[in-house]
Amino acid sequence: MIFKDLLNHFSIAEEFPEYLYEQTFNDVFLDGEMSEEDNKYKIVITTRQDVTHQMFLNPLDEFPVIILSELPNGLLNGMKFGREKGQVTYINDL
Repeated sequence: MIFKDLLNHFSIAEEFPEYLYEQTFNDVFLDGEMSEEDNKYKIVITTRQDVTHQMFLNPLDEFPVIILSELPNGLLNGMKFGREKGQVTYINDL
């Protein structure tokens, strides 16, 4: 799934950096629960393997898309996508 499909699926009409619209993400987020507060969005899904995946969307932030996965043992990993293509920070608490 690409990012613009996710935005359409959840009817999110915010502006994000252009490169993100074609960025691929795990399809599992399409089945997630979305919440919104002050134009900040959070999509959460827990898989059968008890991994909780979270996607944070904040169009005005330095990192407008953050993916965070919590493993059954409580450890975290993920990625932060910046405003420019290639500006990616890995989150690794393994």
